[in-house]
Amino acid sequence: MTEFFETEIFQYILRPIIYVALGCFTYKIITYFINRSLTKKEMSTRNKKRIETSKSIINNIIKYLIIIITFLFVLSSYHVDVSSLFAGLGIGVAVLSLAFQDIAKDFLAGISILIDEQFEVGDNVSINGFRGDVVSIGLRTTRIRDYKGAEMILSNHSITEIINYSLNASLAEVDLSVSYDADTELVEATLRKCIEKMNATYPDLKGKIELWGIENLDDSAVIYRIAGKVKATKDFEIERKMRKDLKLALEEAGIEIPYPQIEVRHGK
Repeated sequence: MTEFFETEIFQYILRPIIYVALGCFTYKIITYFINRSLTKKEMSTRNKKRIETSKSIINNIIKYLIIIITFLFVLSSYHVDVSSLFAGLGIGVAVLSLAFQDIAKDFLAGISILIDEQFEVGDNVSINGFRGDVVSIGLRTTRIRDYKGAEMILSNHSITEIINYSLNASLAEVDLSVSYDADTELVEATLRKCIEKMNATYPDLKGKIELWGIENLDDSAVIYRIAGKVKATKDFEIERKMRKDLKLALEEAGIEIPYPQIEVRHGK
């Protein structure tokens, strides 16, 4: 058996494969226990996002460390003097720092994102003009997926403009056009009655929906504004429900919602 371990097949083929397999197994075991220890059943949504972000960053760090260590062990299988590599590490670092400046910037930016809590996995953000949900945050890249399924992969150091829509409550806001011929008191009474029903039945509200009043006097309509604070990123969903319910309420009350019309006259 000892002779087999000294053969070239084991030294140059099997042993490197074993090192790689052990590296993969070690990564799976370590990340399993880390993910298990960081996962808790009872926590707020914000804390869950923070945990997911932390797990993403930690798993990335572990992955790169294990890759480096495994690579050094594989080199030792081919009788490469690993200690000499460390001796020349100073020169190597200087050369690599020039060749991999952007990678180093990505790493530092990734750590900064985690420490500063600029955004987390699951947050709805707009980064460099692209809006979507944060899918993952790595030490080099961040992935964002929009509502259509398109996914943008950004180098961390290229992230310059960030708008985070998940930090605070969103504002659901609807502007409603009503005919000038409609009775103002009737319109406002109808809207308030509908809003009262909304406040009693709508989920995801962070306050009461309110009639703010007449927002504008348009060319062909009086514009009323109805708005209220809702849970982060729920504004579009709530606005669609509001438009439907407000339209139905005005129709039931016989109040006209004006729309553009073209009058064609034939000359004699």
